Amino acid sequence: MKTAMKHNDMFYLVKAAQKRIEGHAHKTPVMTSRTLSQLTGAEIFLKCENFQRMGAFKFRGAYNAMSRLTADQKSRGVITHSSGNHAQAVALVGRLLGIKTIVVMPDDAPVIKRTATEAYGASVIGYDPGETSREKVSQDLANRHGYTLVPPYDHMDIVAGQGTAALELFDELNSLDSLMVPCGGGGLLSGCAVAARTMAPNCRVIGIEPKSADDAAKSFHSGILHTVTNPPTIADGTRTPSLGKITFPLVLEYVADMKTVSENAIIEAVKFLFYRMKLVVEPSGALGVAALLSGEIKPRGRAGIILSGGNIDGATMKTILDS
Repeated sequence: MKTAMKHNDMFYLVKAAQKRIEGHAHKTPVMTSRTLSQLTGAEIFLKCENFQRMGAFKFRGAYNAMSRLTADQKSRGVITHSSGNHAQAVALVGRLLGIKTIVVMPDDAPVIKRTATEAYGASVIGYDPGETSREKVSQDLANRHGYTLVPPYDHMDIVAGQGTAALELFDELNSLDSLMVPCGGGGLLSGCAVAARTMAPNCRVIGIEPKSADDAAKSFHSGILHTVTNPPTIADGTRTPSLGKITFPLVLEYVADMKTVSENAIIEAVKFLFYRMKLVVEPSGALGVAALLSGEIKPRGRAGIILSGGNIDGATMKTILDS
């Protein structure tokens, strides 16, 4: 399944997004861990998107997409659906750009993420994921009120914005032999893989998912789109039903492999980052480190990992650290 756009055009969108978000998004730090490098026998570099505005990479895509809306679209407002990080990103960007934001969020979303979304100024509409889908709720509201839908991942401006995380990483390090990227709906993964294809053509980009939410891995290895419904994983940012119409072909074309990790491996990765590196990283953001510590991936040379976010509530972190 090939993408309709040529690679040069795709990469141009990522470069344009980088210019668009400059001065608005943080240029997040790249950190190393001698312990992690010794354990794996490779040089490991961590791109810390947990230090991004609102605590996750999602700000990049949201700003890129919403800054490109027409004056009419901005005046009508935007709507999105998200379990938390994209919700916060859209809410914050809405506040920065003066755009009314509505967020459809599951009733069981992490409290810290809902509270932050409301604090940024968004109106949150809850729904029961057992009775309906977030996509249906948000689309119905968009149709009724004329809002512009800014989806969490299946949108070219979102994908391009997320790809700027890898672009920054390569700008700093020049080259990598591999890059591990968390995968939910595939926006971050596909955007980073597009950036890698030009910046480091020999770099193997590997998507990481929880075993209990392995729709993308199954889709990648079979070439057929798989879906999952409300997967029971601690990595709440990966509870997307499937890759999207845009991200699925991008993942097939640009990603070298997909791997999955257990819930226990995710927990151990969060603990490692907290105790060894003094980093607060949410379970979804720790998937790459989980793949290394569990031996699911055995890197060689220079390996990069995107730590995608740090929005974890105190109760969940306590449970993880006490386990």
